Formats: sequence, structure tokens, C-alpha cells
Amino acid sequence: MTPTPASFAAARGSDTNNVITVSAHRDPGQGDRHSRQEDTRLHSHGARRMRPGRRGSGWRNAGWVLVFLLPSAVPLLLFTVIPMLASIWVSLTKWNLISAPTFVAFNNYRRLLTDPTTLDYFLHTGAYIVGYLPLVYIGGLSLAYVLDKKLVARSFFRAAVFLPVITSWVVVALVWQWLLNPAHGVVNTVLGALGLGQPGWWTDPNWAMPSIILASAWKDLGFVMIIMLAGLQSIPGDVQEAATVDGATGWQRFRRVTWPMLSPSTFFVVVISLINGLQVFDQVFVMTGGGPQGATQVVVGQIYNLTFRYGRAGDAAALSWILFVVILAITAGQLAGQRRWVTHA
Repeated sequence: MTPTPASFAAARGSDTNNVITVSAHRDPGQGDRHSRQEDTRLHSHGARRMRPGRRGSGWRNAGWVLVFLLPSAVPLLLFTVIPMLASIWVSLTKWNLISAPTFVAFNNYRRLLTDPTTLDYFLHTGAYIVGYLPLVYIGGLSLAYVLDKKLVARSFFRAAVFLPVITSWVVVALVWQWLLNPAHGVVNTVLGALGLGQPGWWTDPNWAMPSIILASAWKDLGFVMIIMLAGLQSIPGDVQEAATVDGATGWQRFRRVTWPMLSPSTFFVVVISLINGLQVFDQVFVMTGGGPQGATQVVVGQIYNLTFRYGRAGDAAALSWILFVVILAITAGQLAGQRRWVTHA
């Protein structure tokens, strides 16, 4: 018998009714459980198939990271990490850089910590920091405040102030040694023309450290200026406008708004300047050599002398680690007080 459209419709309707009937009698949660079990099997199977590929990709990425880090990591390991670890052993020995070292345990540390001259070197370093840090901070902040305004040739002045930062310390020290020459230096010539006294500067024990402080502050003003300028430009303009609308004067806006919001930049400058100040050496070595009469001998300068002048490498290494502990303690104290001192916008 030839099927007709009506018979097809009847059969389709019958099938549909059967499906509906079966679905109606099936447990409603059975299909969901079956679907979830099927998804879990597929997910587990896919994970088993994908895991080796992901692991291989991770190893490949780690390999590329190592390749790019090697040019920096190898010199860091060879010229910083290994010498630092070796200096710990050297600090426990008596060694003149020629003969074989002799183990003396902590005798070097004991001798240095009981020697009054060691305290003098730290006091000279502290005197340098006390004069250098306020001068470079106030000067750098003042320059940043001025150069943040709309001035003619502002970019030129910013570059000019920053130029000494990238200049060699030897060049800067020699220039200032010439400027502060007691006999025919530019500074004493101007002071003499004004009828003022002419100090001996780097030849006078009382003026040698101020000479070094002036040279150091002049060189580092540009660095502090850039940091503080970035901090000034990060302060939202609406905060300043709100203070102006409330009737605050220029000094009140600076004291109550600008300076507190510069605390992150100030904190960074103070930490970096303190660390650099504790390690001051180049300008002292070139300008005064630690003199006159030992008035400018600092800790790093004494480390240099112990090693290359007196052949006491063990004492020099021990003094280096004492300085490291001092720097670490000061820096840790600063970081511990960061939450109290730093205000974020």
C-alpha cells in the first residue's frame, strides 16, 4: 500500500506521543544526573588529554624566561652574590691579599667594635648625612615646585638641573675642588669682592665636610627634583581647587595639601638618600682623600684604606658587614614606619 501524507502525519504524531509519554514517566533528575556524569567524564578525559600539553607549555615558558634572565643573572651571581658570600669568610680571617688567609673567628669584629676610630668614621658619615639630606631634599623640592609651573624654556631648565646627575663623580669633585680653591677659587674670589671671609674649604678640617656636602647636594639635586616633580604632577587638580575654594592661602595649600600628598615621594627620597649617604666615598676620595687630619674619613673610605693601603682585607670585610647591618637596620626601621608616615592619594 502506498503511504499517504495523512499516514505520515499519523505516524509522526504517534511517535511524538510515545516520546512525551516516556519523558513523563522518567525520573526528572535522572536526565540531569546522566548529563552531569557525561560532562564529568568528558571533562576528565579532556583534562587528561590537555594536561601534558599545558605542562610542556609551562616548561617552555620557564625556559624562555631563563634565557632572557641569563644576561643579567650571570653577572649578578658572579660579581655580586658570590663575592658577598665570600666576604663573610674573609671577615673571619686575617689576610693581606698575598699570603694564605688565617682563620681568626670573630677577632676582626671585636677589634673594630672596640676601636674608638671606628666610631669616628661612623660619626663623620652621620655628619655628612645630617648636612646633605636636608639640603638636597629642600633644594630638590623647591626646584620641582618652580619647574612645575608654566615657565618659558621649562624643559631646558629641567634638563640643565638634571645634567649633573649623569656626570661622573670624578668630574664633579674636581670642578668643585677648583671652585672652592682657597687661594684662587671662584667662590672665595666672590666672597672677597663682597668683603666677606674666605674659608679654607677642603683644606681646612672645619670646612672640609661642608665642601663635600655642597658638591654632593649640587650633583644630586636633579635626581630629587625629578622624583618630587613626578609626585607634584600626580596630585589631583580638583584637590587643589577645593582648597582654593575653601579660602586656603598658597602656604596653607602647600602645608596642608601638597606636602602631605608628597609623602610617598618624600619617603622614597629619604630612604635612597640615607643609603647613598652611608655609602659616600667617591667625592671624599677625590676632594680630600679623607683629610685634612682625618676630618672627612668615612666608613667606606676606611674600608678602602684597610684593603689597599694597609693590607687588612679581613678587617675591611668585617667593617663592610658592620656597615651592612647598620644600613639594614635603618632601612627596616623606615619601612616599618611607612604606614604611619606615608599618605596615599
